Amino acid sequence: IMTAFHNILVIRTDRIGDVILTTPSVRALRRAFPRARLTLLVSPRTRELVEGNPDIDQILVDDRQGAHRGFWGCVALIRLLREQHFDLAVNFHTKKRTNALCFFAGIPRRLGYRNEKLGFLLTDQVTDDRHEGQKHEARYCLDLLSGLRVAGVPLKTHVSVQEDNERWAGKFFEGHHLTAVRVIAVHPGASCPTKKWPAKRFAEVINALAARDKAAFLLVGGAGADDRATADSVLAAVHNPVLDMTGRTSVGQLASLLKRCHLLISNDSGPVHIADGLGVPVISIFTRNQPGINPERWRPLGEQAQTVVTPFEGKKSFCKSNVPDPEYLDLIPVQAVLQAVDAVFKLC
Repeated sequence: IMTAFHNILVIRTDRIGDVILTTPSVRALRRAFPRARLTLLVSPRTRELVEGNPDIDQILVDDRQGAHRGFWGCVALIRLLREQHFDLAVNFHTKKRTNALCFFAGIPRRLGYRNEKLGFLLTDQVTDDRHEGQKHEARYCLDLLSGLRVAGVPLKTHVSVQEDNERWAGKFFEGHHLTAVRVIAVHPGASCPTKKWPAKRFAEVINALAARDKAAFLLVGGAGADDRATADSVLAAVHNPVLDMTGRTSVGQLASLLKRCHLLISNDSGPVHIADGLGVPVISIFTRNQPGINPERWRPLGEQAQTVVTPFEGKKSFCKSNVPDPEYLDLIPVQAVLQAVDAVFKLC
């Protein structure tokens, strides 16, 4: 007999792509428990991407740099969760903090992955084989729910956009005369150096496309020093004007900008899944092709999406402490990305 849950907490407090790829599972929970109150706990950065999702009743934020910082901040968040009287927690981000939050908040059913990060605090533990990269992350998320007898749903992600960001992006496009031209967004940054196709190669792609197409180019990225340096390297090597919005948008504003673009060319990174969730064609460049960090697990799911992948190399290590091998990052030729662009525009 399937247990009827009435007040469900879903936890996904990690990065942009992870949160977006969990939205099919949120939809599956909504369909399985249509009368339940469904709450999503996220980090501050991803809130705008899920606020307004029709499958979610409430968004809570784990603000680790602000209100929930340190021991007493964690206590405050536990108190907040305890007051909600959840009867089920589904923890897709099974870290020490999130497992402890569910336990001390007194949530009676706590579903997550069996691991050494206080996984013993969970009542329902699932073997974590995501590192093998045999399935897509969105499928792994759905598999976590199998013990609840939740039926599967199509692997279609959902990204919310906010009205104020839509107004801002609309004015931006009008102000820069972008409404009547093909707009190609380029995201040359990434969270890890081993995921970054060289900036000079992105510049070569822009130069090649500009030479044959009257497209406008929009450079996007985060506010960190690394993204800024990468963007500057691209800008120094391009021959045509490029609108540089690196570090000048919130994540929500970025979503509204990407929604208006005709294509995003990006390293394997969060913006890929934002654009893909909004139905924008994307080209995702994978400089890593090892189990767990491969396209099989992290590729964009859209029908118009293309992936460009480096050859598999079993001896390569991609630990975050390792300095990437420049020659390895350069294995993907510019022509492969240009061919992916042609494939996208044939599909459109």
